[in-house]
Amino acid sequence: MHVKSEPPILYLGTPVVLISTLNEDGSPNLAPMSSAFWLGWRCLLGLAAGSKTTQNIMRTGECVLNLPSVNEVTAVNCLALTTGSDPVPESKRRKGYRHEPDKFGIAGLTPAASETVGPPRVQECPIQLEAIVAATHRVGEDNAAQRGFIVCIEARIQRVHVEESILMSGAPNRIDPNKWRPLIMSFQQFYGLGAQLHASTLGQIPEAMYRSPDMALAHSA
Repeated sequence: MHVKSEPPILYLGTPVVLISTLNEDGSPNLAPMSSAFWLGWRCLLGLAAGSKTTQNIMRTGECVLNLPSVNEVTAVNCLALTTGSDPVPESKRRKGYRHEPDKFGIAGLTPAASETVGPPRVQECPIQLEAIVAATHRVGEDNAAQRGFIVCIEARIQRVHVEESILMSGAPNRIDPNKWRPLIMSFQQFYGLGAQLHASTLGQIPEAMYRSPDMALAHSA
């Protein structure tokens, strides 16, 4: 039986993303988030407008979206309750956040040079997506209590780096879902994927038919 419910959050389960950006002094910032989804070679990122990551992206117009697997969960968790902002915003201070200038260091992660953007990639993450800002969209503008606090950033992917071990055999442009085990966050808890449940009718469509026009732009980056 269904009952009416009012969960304070509706984080029903999405992949964790480590977003790397550059601070004003050129040092790297790294922040975990999970309000993201992909359409072709574009990603929509839901972020707090006042966060250091958002400020860096809006200022520089670029970032790297690093996707950790279940094997990087400890490193991701080390970044919880840390912020690149100094002083720590009051809204984050109340939740227990602290300022941390060396995000890569405390997580034990390795910065790797990107090819088309300034921020470094996270070497340990099996998938790394270099991206630039295509557009920004304000969220919650219809509600005065939320106006100006949330922004949705539309990022266009310019370069994709994939760990060979998760690619399909003989298919360098296809990620094997039986090998890729993304780290999932559901209601602020970490989970992973299980085995395939059922063959997909939609999966019979060749992936090449979804090829995005943005890939041609990426070649010129």
